Amino acid sequence: MKNEKGKRAIIVFIVTFLAILAMLAASVINTRAYNSIRHVDEIASAELFSPEETKEHGVSIVAVPRGSTWSKAFDFNNEGITEHNFQAYTYDFTIENKTPDEVKDFTFVLTFSREVYLMSAWNGALEIHQKNGSDEVVDTVPDLREYNPEAHILRYVTFDGESLIAMNEGDYLVYKPSSSLNALEVPIEPGEATTPGIILYVAIGESIEDSTLTLEYTFNRLIISDPLFWISIGLLAVWFMTLVILLIINASIAKYQERHERDNEIINESIETFTGFIDAKDPYTNGHSKRVAIYTKRIAREFGYEGEELDRVYYIALLHDCGKIGVPDNILTKPGKLTDEEYEILKSHAARGAEILSSFKSLKDVEAGAHYHHERYDGRGYPEGLKGEEIPFIARMICVADSFDAMNSNRVYRKKLPREKIISEIEENKGKQFDPEVAEVMLRLIREGQIPAGT
Repeated sequence: MKNEKGKRAIIVFIVTFLAILAMLAASVINTRAYNSIRHVDEIASAELFSPEETKEHGVSIVAVPRGSTWSKAFDFNNEGITEHNFQAYTYDFTIENKTPDEVKDFTFVLTFSREVYLMSAWNGALEIHQKNGSDEVVDTVPDLREYNPEAHILRYVTFDGESLIAMNEGDYLVYKPSSSLNALEVPIEPGEATTPGIILYVAIGESIEDSTLTLEYTFNRLIISDPLFWISIGLLAVWFMTLVILLIINASIAKYQERHERDNEIINESIETFTGFIDAKDPYTNGHSKRVAIYTKRIAREFGYEGEELDRVYYIALLHDCGKIGVPDNILTKPGKLTDEEYEILKSHAARGAEILSSFKSLKDVEAGAHYHHERYDGRGYPEGLKGEEIPFIARMICVADSFDAMNSNRVYRKKLPREKIISEIEENKGKQFDPEVAEVMLRLIREGQIPAGT
C-alpha cells in the first residue's frame, strides 16, 4: 500500500512538473506568436497632423511641420515663370512607443493626395512608388540627401541644381527606418520615440495634410511581460520547494525507518532469546515459539495484516508460551500422562504468561496471545472458557498455529503426525477447537505447500 502511494505521489509530481513546463512552453509560444504579428494602423489626416490627437496608449505617429519654410519658382514648361509658386515644408514624423513592449521594427506608407516634390529625407530609406499609366515604377533610395537621379529609374525634375523626385496624386512612399548606430531608429524602447523627417515642395496655398498614412510595426515582447510566464515560475518555485520539503521528510522517514528496523531487530532478538530459554526447558519443543510465530504471521497476512501490524502479530505469537517459564521441568518433560494436579499446573502457564506480559505496554494486546491461546471456539478451553468471537482474534490465530506445530513436531510421547492426519484433525475441529475461518486459511496454506506439513 505504501509503495502504491509512493508511486502515485511520484506520478503526480511528474505530471505536475510536465504541466508547469507546458505552461512555460505556452508562454514562449504565445510571446513568439505575439511578436510575429504585424500591426497595421490607418492614420486619418486629422489625427496625423494634430499633436493633440495622439494616442494615450499604444504606438502613435504625428507629422508636425516646422515653422521655417521657403518658396521657389518652378517653371516646368519654360514659360519664364519667376514668381514663386511652390513652398517647401519640413515634416517631422514622430513615432512614439507608449507600450510596455519594445517596438522591434516599423514602416509607414504615405500616400499623397496631390502633386509634391521630394527634396530630402532622413534617416532611413525611401521606397518610392510612382504610377506610370497602368504600370508602377518602384525604386528604393537609401538616403534621399544623396539622391543621384542617374542611379535610379524614378521620375524627377531639376531646378537650381537640385534634383527632386516628382510624386503625383496617388503615388506613395514607404519609409524604412535605419538601424545603424548613427541613426538607430529601431528598436524603439518603451516610453521612447524616434523622429524621421522629410522635406518636400507643394504648390503655394496647398499642403499634404489631407494625405493618408498607414503605420505598420511589430513588437519584441519579452517573455517576462507575459503573466503566464510568472504564473509558471511561481508554480515551479512552489514545485521545487515542495520537492525539497518532501526530500527532507523522506530522508527523515528513511532515518526513522532505519532506526525503527534496528530497534525491531533488537526487540526481535531479545524476545527470541527469552523464548529460547523457555523452549530450551523441553528439548522436544525447542524452536516451537518461533515456528508458531511464523505460522501466525502467515495466517495474519492472509487476513490483510501488513507492515508493523504483521510485526506485532509475530512478537505476540513469539511470546505466547512465556508462562511456561514457571512450570517445573519435570512436568514439561514428563513422557507419560499428567496427573490432574500436574495438568492444572501446566494450564496455569496461560494466566502466568498474561501476568508476566501485563507490564509490556509498548506492544499492544501482547498479553492476549499468552492468556487466551488455549481457549476453544466452542467455549471448552481454558483459562476462562471464552467462546467464539469473545476470544481475541490474535489468540484464535495462535491457537491454530500452536496446535498445527504440536501435530507437526516430534514430542516426548509421540512422533509427528502425517500430513493427511494433520489436515483431517484441523478439518474435524473447525468450529470446535478452532475458529472456522482461521482453520480454513491454515488448511489452504498447507494444501498449497506454503506451510510444509507431516512426514
